[in-house]
Amino acid sequence: MSGRSVIIGSGCFIPTQIITNRDFTVHDFYDENQNRITTAPEIVTQKFQEITGIEERRYALEDQTSTDLAFYAASEAIKDADIDPETLDQIIYAHNYGDVTKHHIQTDAVPSLGARLKRRLKIKNPSCTAYDLLFGCPGWLQGVIHTDAFFKAGVAKRILVVGAETLSRVIDPYDRDSMIFSDGAGATILEWQENSSSGILSTAAVSHCIDEVDYINFGKSNFPFSDPRIRYIKMKGRKVYEYAMKNVAPAMKSCIEKAGVDIHEVKKVFIHQANEKMDEAIIKVLFKMYQLPIPEHIMPMSIHKLGNSSVATIPTLYDLVKKGQLPDHQISEGDIVIFASVGAGMHINAVCYRV
Repeated sequence: MSGRSVIIGSGCFIPTQIITNRDFTVHDFYDENQNRITTAPEIVTQKFQEITGIEERRYALEDQTSTDLAFYAASEAIKDADIDPETLDQIIYAHNYGDVTKHHIQTDAVPSLGARLKRRLKIKNPSCTAYDLLFGCPGWLQGVIHTDAFFKAGVAKRILVVGAETLSRVIDPYDRDSMIFSDGAGATILEWQENSSSGILSTAAVSHCIDEVDYINFGKSNFPFSDPRIRYIKMKGRKVYEYAMKNVAPAMKSCIEKAGVDIHEVKKVFIHQANEKMDEAIIKVLFKMYQLPIPEHIMPMSIHKLGNSSVATIPTLYDLVKKGQLPDHQISEGDIVIFASVGAGMHINAVCYRV
């Protein structure tokens, strides 16, 4: 039996500051044409919750940056794996906006967040290379795909993959979409193990970068009198939804088929927590492709309480399920699970994994 890339430890950090939908009812919202939305904020937030499923989200404390969140999650993953961090060959740090200090308007990614995290972990081994990966919301999963390739190339045997983001620092408070985003961090330790039945069975990734490239981008505030030099995360929600409906399920199906796995064997789908209705629709499309109904408890969700923390959603969700912190969701040795994500680029990726 050939070797495989195995997750030997996981951890996450969920910020303590809770922001409810009620907190947004004091906002004045404007549309993308900078026209004030006259609908009462209470109605706006109610419709938002019906569509996205988000009731509340977590924000980092004022003195915390993305690297801080990543450090907490990585430390937990290292402890869970019971390894000496000096034995890590690489640190892959997935993010999109660097460290953004509260009340400042610039992102900070020099030195790289991977290097900062390595210092925070006090890893002295110079052979442990640390770098950043920018791949939109699918960044953490792309880091896992990179890890599998590095292992198969024989250049590494143990890698830390972290996804951390503080999206609360780059949202436009006048934009309704700002309610989607949140902060958090998730981390995993992967190790190459010979003769292992567990591990990554297959991977898939696609990028559509022509018309789709600006579906999620950095743009000016919706507020007509804002400073035009300051940019915020912006999203063409309808375009993103239509793109996801067309492309995510086929990529997942390709990954499952590449692994030689029967769809009935799939016990869980860990999908990027972008939008409850969208995620449910993607899973419906996937099983419709197999002419099957959606199995009960196939898709754990954390978006209701944690919001969309970009690169952190999947590793956080996996860690919560692995450690029995989500009711009705457990994974056991030998279970087949699918990881899948979609995000800015536009990028899609998937991994078929045996626990």
